[in-house]
Amino acid sequence: MVALALPGCVTRDEAPAGDTVIFRNGVVLPVDAAFSQHEAMAIRGNRILAVGDLATIRSAAGAGSREVDLDGRTVLPGFIEPHMHFALMAGLGHLPDIGPFQRPTFDDALDAITEIRDAAARVGPDEWVMGRQFDPILLEPPRDLTTRDLDPIVPDRPAFFLNASGHIAYANSRTLDAAGLDRTSPDPPGGEYGRYPDGTLNGVLYGQAAWLPILLSNESVMARMSGGFSEAGIAVGEAASRLGVTTLCDMATGGLSGAGELALYGQMYAGGRMSTRIRAYVYQPAGESFDLAGVGPFHGDPFVRVAGFKVVSDGSNQGFTGRQREPYVGSDSHGLFYVEPEDLRAIVLERTGQGWPMAIHGNGDAAIDSILDAMDAAAASGTDVRALRVRIEHASILHDEQIARMQEHGIVPSFLINHVHYWGHVMRDQVFGPEKVQLLDRCASVERAGLNWIIHSDAPVSPLGPLHMIRVAVARDLWKEPATILAPEERVSVESAIRAQTINAAWAQHEEDELGSLEPGKLADFVILEEDPRAVEPTAISDIAVSETWMDGVQRFSGS
Repeated sequence: MVALALPGCVTRDEAPAGDTVIFRNGVVLPVDAAFSQHEAMAIRGNRILAVGDLATIRSAAGAGSREVDLDGRTVLPGFIEPHMHFALMAGLGHLPDIGPFQRPTFDDALDAITEIRDAAARVGPDEWVMGRQFDPILLEPPRDLTTRDLDPIVPDRPAFFLNASGHIAYANSRTLDAAGLDRTSPDPPGGEYGRYPDGTLNGVLYGQAAWLPILLSNESVMARMSGGFSEAGIAVGEAASRLGVTTLCDMATGGLSGAGELALYGQMYAGGRMSTRIRAYVYQPAGESFDLAGVGPFHGDPFVRVAGFKVVSDGSNQGFTGRQREPYVGSDSHGLFYVEPEDLRAIVLERTGQGWPMAIHGNGDAAIDSILDAMDAAAASGTDVRALRVRIEHASILHDEQIARMQEHGIVPSFLINHVHYWGHVMRDQVFGPEKVQLLDRCASVERAGLNWIIHSDAPVSPLGPLHMIRVAVARDLWKEPATILAPEERVSVESAIRAQTINAAWAQHEEDELGSLEPGKLADFVILEEDPRAVEPTAISDIAVSETWMDGVQRFSGS
Protein backbone atom coordinates (compact mmCIF):
# COMPACT_ATOMS: atom_id res chain seq x y z
CA MET A 1 0.00 0.00 0.00
CA VAL A 2 1.26 3.46 -0.91
CA ALA A 3 0.70 5.95 1.91
CA LEU A 4 -0.55 9.46 1.26
CA ALA A 5 2.02 12.22 1.50
CA LEU A 6 1.22 14.89 4.07
CA PRO A 7 0.54 17.76 4.06
CA GLY A 8 -1.37 18.33 0.84
CA CYS A 9 -2.10 15.40 -1.40
CA VAL A 10 -0.70 13.08 -4.01
CA THR A 11 -2.21 13.04 -7.48
CA ARG A 12 -2.19 10.38 -10.17
CA ASP A 13 -0.20 11.35 -13.27
CA GLU A 14 -2.32 9.39 -15.73
CA ALA A 15 -5.86 9.74 -14.43
CA PRO A 16 -8.52 7.87 -16.40
CA ALA A 17 -10.82 9.83 -18.63
CA GLY A 18 -14.18 10.88 -17.23
CA ASP A 19 -15.89 13.51 -15.14
CA THR A 20 -14.03 14.95 -12.19
CA VAL A 21 -15.95 15.32 -8.93
CA ILE A 22 -14.72 17.07 -5.78
CA PHE A 23 -16.15 16.14 -2.37
CA ARG A 24 -15.49 18.92 0.13
CA ASN A 25 -16.40 20.26 3.57
CA GLY A 26 -16.37 16.93 5.35
CA VAL A 27 -14.20 14.33 7.03
CA VAL A 28 -12.32 12.21 4.50
CA LEU A 29 -10.67 9.12 6.00
CA PRO A 30 -8.69 7.37 3.26
CA VAL A 31 -7.64 4.54 5.65
CA ASP A 32 -4.02 4.90 4.64
CA ALA A 33 -1.09 3.75 6.74
CA ALA A 34 -1.38 6.75 9.07
CA PHE A 35 -5.19 6.71 9.21
CA SER A 36 -4.98 10.34 8.20
CA GLN A 37 -7.88 12.79 8.01
CA HIS A 38 -8.58 15.31 5.24
CA GLU A 39 -11.25 17.80 4.22
CA ALA A 40 -11.66 16.93 0.56
CA MET A 41 -11.31 14.25 -2.12
CA ALA A 42 -11.49 14.24 -5.90
CA ILE A 43 -12.34 11.40 -8.26
CA ARG A 44 -11.91 11.33 -12.02
CA GLY A 45 -13.94 8.73 -13.83
CA ASN A 46 -13.71 5.51 -11.84
CA ARG A 47 -10.48 6.36 -9.98
CA ILE A 48 -9.44 8.34 -6.93
CA LEU A 49 -7.61 11.44 -8.16
CA ALA A 50 -6.51 13.11 -4.94
CA VAL A 51 -7.16 13.45 -1.22
CA GLY A 52 -6.09 16.47 0.83
CA ASP A 53 -6.92 20.10 1.60
CA LEU A 54 -9.49 21.83 -0.61
CA ALA A 55 -7.12 24.27 -2.29
CA THR A 56 -4.77 21.50 -3.37
CA ILE A 57 -7.66 19.31 -4.47
CA ARG A 58 -9.11 22.09 -6.65
CA SER A 59 -5.74 22.67 -8.21
CA ALA A 60 -5.35 18.98 -8.99
CA ALA A 61 -8.88 18.65 -10.36
CA GLY A 62 -8.66 21.61 -12.69
CA ALA A 63 -11.39 23.66 -14.29
CA GLY A 64 -14.81 22.21 -14.98
CA SER A 65 -14.95 19.95 -11.93
CA ARG A 66 -18.26 19.31 -10.23
CA GLU A 67 -18.32 19.87 -6.45
CA VAL A 68 -20.33 18.00 -3.82
CA ASP A 69 -20.79 19.59 -0.39
CA LEU A 70 -20.38 16.89 2.24
CA ASP A 71 -21.85 19.20 4.89
CA GLY A 72 -19.76 17.58 7.63
CA ARG A 73 -20.37 14.01 6.57
CA THR A 74 -17.64 11.35 6.67
CA VAL A 75 -16.13 9.58 3.66
CA LEU A 76 -14.61 6.10 4.01
CA PRO A 77 -13.50 3.48 1.49
CA GLY A 78 -16.36 1.30 0.35
CA PHE A 79 -16.86 -1.55 2.79
CA ILE A 80 -15.76 -5.01 1.69
CA GLU A 81 -17.88 -7.90 2.96
CA PRO A 82 -15.14 -10.57 2.97
CA HIS A 83 -17.32 -13.64 3.55
CA MET A 84 -20.93 -14.09 2.51
CA HIS A 85 -22.90 -16.51 0.34
CA PHE A 86 -24.13 -14.71 -2.72
CA ALA A 87 -25.74 -17.64 -4.52
CA LEU A 88 -27.62 -18.65 -1.39
CA MET A 89 -28.90 -15.11 -0.86
CA ALA A 90 -29.91 -14.68 -4.49
CA GLY A 91 -31.13 -18.23 -5.07
CA LEU A 92 -32.81 -18.85 -1.72
CA GLY A 93 -33.32 -15.37 -0.32
CA HIS A 94 -36.96 -15.48 -1.39
CA LEU A 95 -37.67 -18.28 1.08
CA PRO A 96 -39.53 -17.27 4.25
CA ASP A 97 -37.35 -16.38 7.23
CA ILE A 98 -38.42 -18.45 10.24
CA GLY A 99 -35.36 -17.53 12.32
CA PRO A 100 -35.40 -16.45 15.96
CA PHE A 101 -35.23 -12.73 15.16
CA GLN A 102 -38.58 -13.13 13.40
CA ARG A 103 -40.04 -16.10 15.31
CA PRO A 104 -38.53 -16.15 18.82
CA THR A 105 -40.15 -19.36 20.13
CA PHE A 106 -40.29 -22.89 18.80
CA ASP A 107 -44.08 -22.69 18.60
CA ASP A 108 -43.76 -19.46 16.60
CA ALA A 109 -41.56 -21.32 14.12
CA LEU A 110 -44.15 -24.11 13.81
CA ASP A 111 -46.85 -21.51 13.18
CA ALA A 112 -44.70 -20.08 10.40
CA ILE A 113 -44.31 -23.52 8.86
CA THR A 114 -48.08 -23.93 8.87
CA GLU A 115 -48.42 -20.62 7.03
CA ILE A 116 -45.79 -21.67 4.48
CA ARG A 117 -47.59 -24.99 3.98
CA ASP A 118 -50.86 -23.20 3.25
CA ALA A 119 -49.14 -20.92 0.74
CA ALA A 120 -47.48 -23.91 -0.98
CA ALA A 121 -50.84 -25.70 -1.24
CA ARG A 122 -52.24 -22.72 -3.12
CA VAL A 123 -49.42 -22.99 -5.67
CA GLY A 124 -49.89 -26.66 -6.48
CA PRO A 125 -49.57 -30.26 -5.29
CA ASP A 126 -45.84 -30.50 -6.06
CA GLU A 127 -44.76 -27.26 -4.38
CA TRP A 128 -42.20 -27.81 -1.60
CA VAL A 129 -42.67 -26.29 1.85
CA MET A 130 -39.40 -24.42 2.41
CA GLY A 131 -37.88 -21.84 4.72
CA ARG A 132 -34.57 -20.63 6.07
CA GLN A 133 -32.76 -19.30 9.15
CA PHE A 134 -34.15 -21.84 11.64
CA ASP A 135 -31.77 -21.68 14.61
CA PRO A 136 -32.78 -23.90 17.53
CA ILE A 137 -30.10 -22.70 19.93
CA LEU A 138 -31.62 -19.18 20.01
CA LEU A 139 -35.22 -20.34 20.36
CA GLU A 140 -37.35 -20.63 23.46
CA PRO A 141 -37.12 -23.53 24.18
CA PRO A 142 -34.02 -24.54 22.21
CA ARG A 143 -34.80 -27.72 20.25
CA ASP A 144 -34.30 -29.27 16.84
CA LEU A 145 -36.92 -29.51 14.12
CA THR A 146 -37.58 -33.21 13.43
CA THR A 147 -39.92 -35.37 11.42
CA ARG A 148 -42.12 -35.66 14.52
CA ASP A 149 -42.68 -31.90 14.29
CA LEU A 150 -42.85 -31.60 10.51
CA ASP A 151 -44.84 -34.68 9.49
CA PRO A 152 -48.09 -33.69 11.24
CA ILE A 153 -47.92 -30.24 9.63
CA VAL A 154 -46.68 -31.34 6.20
CA PRO A 155 -47.63 -34.98 5.55
CA ASP A 156 -48.27 -34.84 1.80
CA ARG A 157 -45.37 -33.00 0.15
CA PRO A 158 -41.64 -32.35 0.70
CA ALA A 159 -40.66 -29.97 3.49
CA PHE A 160 -37.13 -28.59 3.77
CA PHE A 161 -35.76 -25.90 6.08
CA LEU A 162 -32.22 -24.52 6.31
CA ASN A 163 -30.52 -23.78 9.58
CA ALA A 164 -29.20 -20.22 9.94
CA SER A 165 -25.65 -21.58 9.98
CA GLY A 166 -26.01 -23.11 6.53
CA HIS A 167 -24.53 -26.31 7.92
CA ILE A 168 -27.72 -28.11 8.94
CA ALA A 169 -31.10 -28.68 7.32
CA TYR A 170 -34.39 -30.22 8.43
CA ALA A 171 -36.67 -32.42 6.33
CA ASN A 172 -39.94 -34.26 6.74
CA SER A 173 -40.42 -37.96 6.02
CA ARG A 174 -41.79 -37.28 2.54
CA THR A 175 -38.52 -35.56 1.62
CA LEU A 176 -36.40 -38.38 3.05
CA ASP A 177 -38.45 -40.99 1.18
CA ALA A 178 -38.11 -39.11 -2.11
CA ALA A 179 -34.33 -39.00 -1.59
CA GLY A 180 -34.25 -42.76 -1.00
CA LEU A 181 -33.07 -42.38 2.59
CA ASP A 182 -34.02 -44.69 5.45
CA ARG A 183 -32.55 -46.18 8.60
CA THR A 184 -30.19 -48.36 6.52
CA SER A 185 -28.66 -45.37 4.72
CA PRO A 186 -25.00 -44.82 5.66
CA ASP A 187 -23.86 -41.33 6.57
CA PRO A 188 -22.32 -39.53 3.58
CA PRO A 189 -18.62 -38.63 3.75
CA GLY A 190 -18.37 -35.30 5.56
CA GLY A 191 -21.97 -35.39 6.76
CA GLU A 192 -24.35 -37.16 9.08
CA TYR A 193 -28.02 -38.10 9.20
CA GLY A 194 -29.70 -37.43 12.52
CA ARG A 195 -31.41 -40.44 14.06
CA TYR A 196 -33.83 -41.33 16.82
CA PRO A 197 -32.59 -43.79 19.48
CA ASP A 198 -33.90 -46.74 17.44
CA GLY A 199 -31.84 -45.72 14.38
CA THR A 200 -34.74 -44.25 12.38
CA LEU A 201 -33.85 -41.02 10.57
CA ASN A 202 -35.19 -37.97 12.41
CA GLY A 203 -34.93 -35.53 9.50
CA VAL A 204 -31.97 -33.50 10.81
CA LEU A 205 -29.27 -33.35 8.13
CA TYR A 206 -25.80 -32.41 9.35
CA GLY A 207 -23.36 -30.96 6.83
CA GLN A 208 -23.76 -29.90 3.22
CA ALA A 209 -22.94 -33.45 2.12
CA ALA A 210 -26.18 -34.57 3.77
CA TRP A 211 -28.56 -31.82 2.65
CA LEU A 212 -27.21 -30.28 -0.56
CA PRO A 213 -28.16 -33.23 -2.83
CA ILE A 214 -31.73 -32.95 -1.54
CA LEU A 215 -31.85 -29.21 -2.20
CA LEU A 216 -30.47 -29.66 -5.71
CA SER A 217 -33.24 -32.14 -6.48
CA ASN A 218 -35.77 -29.31 -6.11
CA GLU A 219 -36.58 -28.25 -9.65
CA SER A 220 -37.95 -24.86 -8.62
CA VAL A 221 -34.66 -23.96 -6.89
CA MET A 222 -32.65 -24.92 -9.95
CA ALA A 223 -35.07 -23.07 -12.21
CA ARG A 224 -34.53 -19.92 -10.17
CA MET A 225 -30.78 -20.31 -10.62
CA SER A 226 -31.22 -20.26 -14.40
CA GLY A 227 -34.22 -17.94 -14.64
CA GLY A 228 -34.64 -15.11 -12.16
CA PHE A 229 -31.16 -15.27 -10.68
CA SER A 230 -29.84 -12.08 -12.27
CA GLU A 231 -32.66 -9.93 -10.94
CA ALA A 232 -32.37 -11.56 -7.50
CA GLY A 233 -28.61 -10.97 -7.52
CA ILE A 234 -29.04 -7.33 -8.48
CA ALA A 235 -31.41 -6.99 -5.51
CA VAL A 236 -28.74 -8.47 -3.22
CA GLY A 237 -26.28 -5.90 -4.56
CA GLU A 238 -28.75 -3.07 -3.96
CA ALA A 239 -29.32 -4.20 -0.37
CA ALA A 240 -25.57 -4.32 0.22
CA SER A 241 -25.08 -0.88 -1.32
CA ARG A 242 -27.63 0.59 1.09
CA LEU A 243 -25.29 -0.55 3.86
CA GLY A 244 -22.17 0.97 2.29
CA VAL A 245 -20.82 -2.28 0.84
CA THR A 246 -19.08 -2.05 -2.53
CA THR A 247 -17.54 -5.54 -2.74
CA LEU A 248 -19.13 -8.87 -1.82
CA CYS A 249 -16.94 -11.96 -1.44
CA ASP A 250 -18.93 -15.08 -2.28
CA MET A 251 -17.51 -17.94 -0.26
CA ALA A 252 -18.99 -20.94 -2.05
CA THR A 253 -19.01 -20.14 -5.75
CA GLY A 254 -20.12 -23.16 -7.76
CA GLY A 255 -21.91 -24.84 -4.89
CA LEU A 256 -25.28 -24.79 -6.64
CA SER A 257 -24.39 -24.93 -10.33
CA GLY A 258 -20.65 -25.33 -10.78
CA ALA A 259 -18.45 -23.04 -12.84
CA GLY A 260 -21.55 -21.74 -14.62
CA GLU A 261 -22.22 -19.52 -11.63
CA LEU A 262 -19.48 -17.16 -12.81
CA ALA A 263 -21.42 -16.56 -16.02
CA LEU A 264 -24.57 -15.93 -13.98
CA TYR A 265 -22.68 -13.38 -11.94
CA GLY A 266 -21.36 -11.70 -15.07
CA GLN A 267 -24.86 -11.34 -16.51
CA MET A 268 -25.86 -9.08 -13.63
CA TYR A 269 -23.54 -6.33 -14.84
CA ALA A 270 -25.20 -5.92 -18.23
CA GLY A 271 -26.83 -2.50 -18.31
CA GLY A 272 -24.81 -1.16 -15.37
CA ARG A 273 -27.42 -1.98 -12.71
CA MET A 274 -25.28 -4.09 -10.38
CA SER A 275 -24.23 -2.07 -7.33
CA THR A 276 -21.31 -4.10 -5.98
CA ARG A 277 -18.31 -6.04 -7.15
CA ILE A 278 -18.15 -9.81 -6.58
CA ARG A 279 -15.09 -11.74 -5.51
CA ALA A 280 -15.60 -15.46 -5.95
CA TYR A 281 -14.06 -18.21 -3.86
CA VAL A 282 -14.36 -21.57 -5.63
CA TYR A 283 -16.19 -24.13 -3.48
CA GLN A 284 -14.01 -27.22 -3.19
CA PRO A 285 -16.65 -29.85 -4.12
CA ALA A 286 -17.14 -27.94 -7.39
CA GLY A 287 -13.40 -27.50 -7.97
CA GLU A 288 -13.21 -29.95 -10.86
CA SER A 289 -15.89 -28.00 -12.72
CA PHE A 290 -13.71 -24.89 -12.59
CA ASP A 291 -10.62 -26.87 -13.58
CA LEU A 292 -12.40 -28.19 -16.66
CA ALA A 293 -13.53 -24.67 -17.52
CA GLY A 294 -9.95 -23.42 -17.30
CA VAL A 295 -10.70 -21.07 -14.42
CA GLY A 296 -7.74 -20.33 -12.18
CA PRO A 297 -6.76 -17.80 -9.50
CA PHE A 298 -7.69 -14.17 -10.31
CA HIS A 299 -9.66 -15.13 -13.41
CA GLY A 300 -12.12 -12.36 -14.30
CA ASP A 301 -12.28 -8.57 -14.38
CA PRO A 302 -12.63 -5.72 -11.87
CA PHE A 303 -16.33 -6.51 -11.40
CA VAL A 304 -16.32 -10.32 -11.10
CA ARG A 305 -13.05 -11.99 -10.21
CA VAL A 306 -12.02 -15.34 -8.77
CA ALA A 307 -10.16 -14.60 -5.54
CA GLY A 308 -9.39 -18.01 -4.08
CA PHE A 309 -10.31 -21.60 -3.28
CA LYS A 310 -12.65 -22.46 -0.40
CA VAL A 311 -12.65 -25.61 1.72
CA VAL A 312 -15.04 -26.33 4.60
CA SER A 313 -13.16 -28.43 7.12
CA ASP A 314 -15.78 -28.68 9.87
CA GLY A 315 -19.24 -27.53 10.88
CA SER A 316 -20.93 -24.92 13.04
CA ASN A 317 -20.18 -24.38 16.72
CA GLN A 318 -23.71 -23.22 17.54
CA GLY A 319 -24.94 -26.29 15.64
CA PHE A 320 -22.53 -28.48 17.66
CA THR A 321 -20.80 -29.68 14.49
CA GLY A 322 -17.62 -27.57 14.68
CA ARG A 323 -14.78 -30.00 15.44
CA GLN A 324 -13.44 -29.48 18.97
CA ARG A 325 -10.45 -30.72 20.95
CA GLU A 326 -12.77 -31.32 23.91
CA PRO A 327 -16.48 -32.25 23.91
CA TYR A 328 -19.18 -29.61 23.92
CA VAL A 329 -20.68 -28.58 27.27
CA GLY A 330 -22.84 -31.37 28.69
CA SER A 331 -22.08 -33.66 25.75
CA ASP A 332 -19.68 -36.35 24.62
CA SER A 333 -19.68 -34.97 21.07
CA HIS A 334 -16.58 -33.38 19.55
CA GLY A 335 -18.43 -32.27 16.40
CA LEU A 336 -17.56 -33.26 12.84
CA PHE A 337 -14.68 -33.10 10.43
CA TYR A 338 -16.32 -32.44 7.07
CA VAL A 339 -12.90 -33.04 5.55
CA GLU A 340 -10.68 -35.44 7.47
CA PRO A 341 -7.22 -34.05 8.32
CA GLU A 342 -5.36 -36.29 5.86
CA ASP A 343 -7.77 -35.38 3.08
CA LEU A 344 -7.43 -31.69 3.93
CA ARG A 345 -3.66 -32.01 3.76
CA ALA A 346 -3.90 -33.52 0.27
CA ILE A 347 -6.26 -30.77 -0.94
CA VAL A 348 -4.03 -28.05 0.49
CA LEU A 349 -0.88 -29.53 -1.07
CA GLU A 350 -2.58 -29.74 -4.46
CA ARG A 351 -4.24 -26.33 -4.50
CA THR A 352 -1.50 -24.27 -2.90
CA GLY A 353 0.92 -25.98 -5.27
CA GLN A 354 -1.21 -24.62 -8.12
CA GLY A 355 -0.94 -21.11 -6.68
CA TRP A 356 -4.44 -20.89 -5.22
CA PRO A 357 -4.99 -18.50 -2.29
CA MET A 358 -7.02 -20.62 0.09
CA ALA A 359 -9.86 -19.76 2.44
CA ILE A 360 -10.46 -22.68 4.79
CA HIS A 361 -13.46 -22.77 7.09
CA GLY A 362 -12.39 -23.66 10.62
CA ASN A 363 -14.73 -23.18 13.56
CA GLY A 364 -13.61 -25.66 16.21
CA ASP A 365 -10.12 -25.63 17.68
CA ALA A 366 -9.41 -29.18 16.46
CA ALA A 367 -10.38 -28.17 12.93
CA ILE A 368 -8.03 -25.19 13.16
CA ASP A 369 -5.27 -27.57 14.31
CA SER A 370 -5.82 -29.62 11.16
CA ILE A 371 -5.66 -26.50 8.96
CA LEU A 372 -2.40 -25.40 10.54
CA ASP A 373 -0.96 -28.90 10.15
CA ALA A 374 -1.87 -28.78 6.45
CA MET A 375 -0.15 -25.40 6.08
CA ASP A 376 2.98 -26.75 7.74
CA ALA A 377 2.95 -29.55 5.18
CA ALA A 378 2.50 -27.10 2.31
CA ALA A 379 5.40 -24.98 3.55
CA ALA A 380 7.56 -28.08 3.95
CA SER A 381 6.79 -28.99 0.32
CA GLY A 382 8.27 -25.68 -0.84
CA THR A 383 5.10 -23.59 -1.18
CA ASP A 384 5.38 -19.98 -0.04
CA VAL A 385 2.26 -20.07 2.14
CA ARG A 386 2.77 -16.52 3.36
CA ALA A 387 2.62 -15.18 -0.20
CA LEU A 388 -0.76 -16.86 -0.74
CA ARG A 389 -2.33 -15.03 2.23
CA VAL A 390 -4.22 -18.12 3.36
CA ARG A 391 -7.35 -17.36 5.36
CA ILE A 392 -8.99 -19.30 8.17
CA GLU A 393 -12.68 -18.54 7.89
CA HIS A 394 -14.43 -17.91 11.22
CA ALA A 395 -11.32 -18.91 13.24
CA SER A 396 -13.81 -18.96 16.06
CA ILE A 397 -11.78 -20.51 18.87
CA LEU A 398 -8.08 -19.65 18.89
CA HIS A 399 -5.55 -20.72 21.52
CA ASP A 400 -2.35 -18.75 22.01
CA GLU A 401 -0.21 -21.45 20.43
CA GLN A 402 -2.47 -21.49 17.38
CA ILE A 403 -2.02 -17.74 16.96
CA ALA A 404 1.74 -18.28 17.12
CA ARG A 405 1.50 -20.95 14.41
CA MET A 406 -0.57 -18.58 12.27
CA GLN A 407 2.20 -15.99 12.58
CA GLU A 408 4.67 -18.41 11.00
CA HIS A 409 2.71 -18.47 7.75
CA GLY A 410 1.08 -15.03 7.80
CA ILE A 411 -2.37 -16.60 7.95
CA VAL A 412 -5.36 -14.26 7.93
CA PRO A 413 -7.99 -14.85 10.64
CA SER A 414 -11.42 -14.00 9.23
CA PHE A 415 -13.83 -13.65 12.14
CA LEU A 416 -17.60 -14.07 12.02
CA ILE A 417 -17.74 -11.27 14.55
CA ASN A 418 -21.51 -11.43 14.99
CA HIS A 419 -20.96 -14.71 16.83
CA VAL A 420 -20.07 -12.50 19.78
CA HIS A 421 -23.16 -10.30 19.66
CA TYR A 422 -25.94 -12.68 18.68
CA TRP A 423 -24.66 -16.02 19.98
CA GLY A 424 -22.24 -15.02 22.75
CA HIS A 425 -24.58 -15.95 25.61
CA VAL A 426 -25.36 -19.41 24.21
CA MET A 427 -21.71 -19.98 23.31
CA ARG A 428 -20.93 -19.34 26.96
CA ASP A 429 -23.82 -21.29 28.52
CA GLN A 430 -24.55 -24.13 26.09
CA VAL A 431 -21.63 -24.56 23.71
CA PHE A 432 -18.21 -23.88 25.28
CA GLY A 433 -18.62 -22.87 28.91
CA PRO A 434 -17.46 -19.63 30.56
CA GLU A 435 -13.71 -20.34 30.23
CA LYS A 436 -13.37 -21.50 26.64
CA VAL A 437 -15.76 -18.84 25.35
CA GLN A 438 -13.10 -16.24 26.19
CA LEU A 439 -11.22 -17.57 23.14
CA LEU A 440 -14.03 -16.55 20.75
CA ASP A 441 -13.11 -14.09 17.96
CA ARG A 442 -9.82 -12.87 19.41
CA CYS A 443 -9.44 -9.71 17.35
CA ALA A 444 -7.13 -7.84 19.73
CA SER A 445 -4.88 -10.85 20.29
CA VAL A 446 -4.25 -11.48 16.60
CA GLU A 447 -3.69 -7.77 16.04
CA ARG A 448 -1.03 -7.74 18.77
CA ALA A 449 0.52 -10.74 17.03
CA GLY A 450 0.88 -8.66 13.87
CA LEU A 451 -1.66 -10.58 11.79
CA ASN A 452 -3.89 -8.86 9.25
CA TRP A 453 -7.37 -9.80 10.42
CA ILE A 454 -10.80 -9.22 8.93
CA ILE A 455 -14.43 -9.50 10.03
CA HIS A 456 -17.43 -10.80 8.15
CA SER A 457 -21.15 -11.51 8.46
CA ASP A 458 -21.32 -14.90 6.69
CA ALA A 459 -24.69 -13.63 5.39
CA PRO A 460 -27.29 -15.01 5.42
CA VAL A 461 -25.98 -16.65 8.63
CA SER A 462 -26.03 -13.20 10.23
CA PRO A 463 -27.29 -10.01 8.59
CA LEU A 464 -25.15 -7.97 6.26
CA GLY A 465 -24.07 -4.76 7.97
CA PRO A 466 -20.46 -3.50 8.19
CA LEU A 467 -21.24 -0.75 10.68
CA HIS A 468 -22.83 -3.29 12.99
CA MET A 469 -19.77 -5.54 12.71
CA ILE A 470 -17.48 -2.61 13.48
CA ARG A 471 -19.64 -1.92 16.55
CA VAL A 472 -19.32 -5.55 17.72
CA ALA A 473 -15.55 -5.63 17.27
CA VAL A 474 -15.24 -2.43 19.30
CA ALA A 475 -17.90 -3.06 21.97
CA ARG A 476 -18.29 -6.89 22.11
CA ASP A 477 -21.70 -6.46 23.73
CA LEU A 478 -24.31 -9.24 23.79
CA TRP A 479 -27.71 -9.09 22.12
CA LYS A 480 -29.53 -10.84 24.96
CA GLU A 481 -27.46 -9.24 27.72
CA PRO A 482 -26.68 -5.65 26.69
CA ALA A 483 -24.69 -4.92 29.83
CA THR A 484 -22.41 -7.93 29.32
CA ILE A 485 -19.11 -7.60 27.46
CA LEU A 486 -17.67 -10.87 26.20
CA ALA A 487 -13.89 -11.09 26.62
CA PRO A 488 -13.38 -7.32 27.02
CA GLU A 489 -9.63 -7.69 26.49
CA GLU A 490 -10.41 -8.59 22.86
CA ARG A 491 -12.02 -5.22 22.08
CA VAL A 492 -10.26 -3.18 19.38
CA SER A 493 -10.19 0.46 18.34
CA VAL A 494 -12.66 1.89 15.85
CA GLU A 495 -9.78 2.49 13.45
CA SER A 496 -8.74 -1.17 13.61
CA ALA A 497 -12.29 -2.36 13.03
CA ILE A 498 -12.63 -0.06 10.02
CA ARG A 499 -9.40 -1.45 8.58
CA ALA A 500 -10.82 -4.94 8.98
CA GLN A 501 -13.72 -3.98 6.68
CA THR A 502 -11.63 -2.06 4.14
CA ILE A 503 -7.88 -2.25 3.51
CA ASN A 504 -7.28 -5.48 5.42
CA ALA A 505 -10.10 -7.17 3.52
CA ALA A 506 -8.67 -5.92 0.22
CA TRP A 507 -5.23 -7.20 1.18
CA ALA A 508 -6.65 -10.60 2.11
CA GLN A 509 -8.01 -10.97 -1.42
CA HIS A 510 -4.77 -9.69 -3.05
CA GLU A 511 -6.36 -6.42 -4.19
CA GLU A 512 -4.84 -3.78 -1.95
CA ASP A 513 -3.49 -1.97 -5.01
CA GLU A 514 -7.03 -1.39 -6.32
CA LEU A 515 -9.40 -1.44 -3.36
CA GLY A 516 -9.66 -0.83 0.37
CA SER A 517 -8.38 2.73 0.72
CA LEU A 518 -8.95 6.11 -0.90
CA GLU A 519 -5.52 6.64 -2.40
CA PRO A 520 -4.70 8.12 -5.80
CA GLY A 521 -5.09 5.64 -8.64
CA LYS A 522 -7.33 3.24 -6.78
CA LEU A 523 -10.85 2.44 -7.86
CA ALA A 524 -13.42 5.01 -6.73
CA ASP A 525 -15.38 2.83 -4.32
CA PHE A 526 -16.45 4.77 -1.23
CA VAL A 527 -19.22 5.36 1.26
CA ILE A 528 -20.46 8.63 2.77
CA LEU A 529 -21.74 8.36 6.34
CA GLU A 530 -23.84 10.86 8.25
CA GLU A 531 -21.46 10.63 11.21
CA ASP A 532 -17.84 9.75 11.94
CA PRO A 533 -17.73 6.29 13.62
CA ARG A 534 -14.89 7.53 15.82
CA ALA A 535 -17.09 10.30 17.25
CA VAL A 536 -19.98 8.25 18.67
CA GLU A 537 -20.34 5.72 21.46
CA PRO A 538 -19.29 2.23 20.29
CA THR A 539 -22.79 0.78 20.56
CA ALA A 540 -24.13 3.66 18.45
CA ILE A 541 -21.86 2.92 15.48
CA SER A 542 -24.42 0.52 14.06
CA ASP A 543 -27.02 3.32 14.09
CA ILE A 544 -25.03 5.63 11.80
CA ALA A 545 -26.93 6.27 8.58
CA VAL A 546 -25.35 5.54 5.20
CA SER A 547 -25.88 8.69 3.13
CA GLU A 548 -24.39 7.59 -0.21
CA THR A 549 -22.50 4.64 -1.69
CA TRP A 550 -20.33 4.97 -4.81
CA MET A 551 -18.88 2.03 -6.73
CA ASP A 552 -16.61 2.45 -9.74
CA GLY A 553 -17.07 6.21 -9.65
CA VAL A 554 -20.86 5.97 -9.91
CA GLN A 555 -23.35 6.74 -7.16
CA ARG A 556 -25.16 3.47 -6.52
CA PHE A 557 -27.18 4.49 -3.46
CA SER A 558 -28.46 7.75 -2.05
CA GLY A 559 -30.34 7.94 1.22
CA SER A 560 -31.79 11.34 0.45
